[in-house]
Amino acid sequence: MYREEQRKRILNLLSNFAIWLFEALSFGLIWYRFYHYRYYKNANLMVIGVYILCVYFITKSFNGYKISYMRTLDLCISHMLAIVFSSVLGYAFVTMVWRNFMGVKPIIALAVAQIVFSTCWVWIVKHIYLKFYPPRRIIIIYGKYPLKDFLAKLNTRSDKYKICEILNYEKGFEKICNDVLDFEGVFLYDLPTESRNEILKYCYKNSIRTYVVPKITDIIMKGSDNFYLVDTPLFLSRNMGLNIDQRIIKRLSDILFSTLGIIVLSPIMLIVAILIKLYDGGSVFYRQERLTRDGKVFTIFKFRSMQIDAEKDGAQLAKKNDDRVTPIGKVIRNLHIDEIPQLFNVFMGDMSIVGPRPERPEIFEKYNKNIPEFPFRLKVKAGITGYAQVYGKYNTTPIDKLRLDLTYIQEFSHWLDIKLMLLTFRIVFRKETSEGVDSSQVTALKDEDSCKDR
Repeated sequence: MYREEQRKRILNLLSNFAIWLFEALSFGLIWYRFYHYRYYKNANLMVIGVYILCVYFITKSFNGYKISYMRTLDLCISHMLAIVFSSVLGYAFVTMVWRNFMGVKPIIALAVAQIVFSTCWVWIVKHIYLKFYPPRRIIIIYGKYPLKDFLAKLNTRSDKYKICEILNYEKGFEKICNDVLDFEGVFLYDLPTESRNEILKYCYKNSIRTYVVPKITDIIMKGSDNFYLVDTPLFLSRNMGLNIDQRIIKRLSDILFSTLGIIVLSPIMLIVAILIKLYDGGSVFYRQERLTRDGKVFTIFKFRSMQIDAEKDGAQLAKKNDDRVTPIGKVIRNLHIDEIPQLFNVFMGDMSIVGPRPERPEIFEKYNKNIPEFPFRLKVKAGITGYAQVYGKYNTTPIDKLRLDLTYIQEFSHWLDIKLMLLTFRIVFRKETSEGVDSSQVTALKDEDSCKDR
């Protein structure tokens, strides 16, 4: 098993190195062919070196190097976005070195060539990877909560996992120990703490790959600091959200990015506003009360994507194939353009660029009844994008939203904010992220959404 894992890593490293090398060499070729700065040779090497580092870090931020578990389409999109960003930076280097706007066609041709190469290469490598490394045979051990929704999620990744057995923890520890040895991976889904710890220790002892759905307390502990007060290891969980230094820097960056966003996206906002007004003559913006840090209520701004009287029967989330959504609304929702006016909320200080999505007070109360820990999300300001927006969907269940948002709060860093902002560009190409709830649902709550012992 160890050797197989090492071979996978080598394949992953070699395939990624091939893409990176092509991008570095192709940029160097274009640079020396069209933009070579003859007076300072070191400047040429410096620009190529900076470009290579930018390509690496931007691709890494988009998870473009994680060939082993990312879907082929997501990998291609990640590389495409990284190349576009890198090309913009590359042209910026050109203008800085020459102190003039040079021809842009070579950079565009370079970007197209790199996108074509990376797309073809990713497809070939992924095909080879799946041929030599088929989906892992796994067993799922679950507790007292329904497994239906989690199984549906896992079944969307049949390229990675083949579910061979599903076992309830009540079958006993001895039965579990005998069965897990026959599989390549174990999923532990919402088990009671004592049983989960026993199984996890057994899997660790026998070097069995284990995937654990975390409890809320696990996520809180994950964000703790190592604390060496005495010769007994301690975890320190501050439980305060962001400290004052983090809040100040985050607020300054929010002002900067929201101002730039409003300026750059103003032509798009103007066009969308005109189209909405022409369609039915109703209001362009949709105003609604939402919750932000410490439960403060504020008015959020969005482009109206539904009919004028969409909520005459009360507050409810958008459903799949919702007939209340206008034709223009379908387009702007799929492209997430309806969210752009929230930049004004960020500028005014009610929201942040990155943070948990703000919930409506009445829907928040419904979630709170089932999940008493749901207010933990209010430790920081609400955001336009964040963990739950990047890694989840519109109809992600409240308990999973809480897990994702709490992970962001506990692992917060300014670099994480930048990474999530970059990853937000990727979800524009994924239609399922804006998918509504089922027609039978008013909120995203499902039967398994209870937080007792979670």
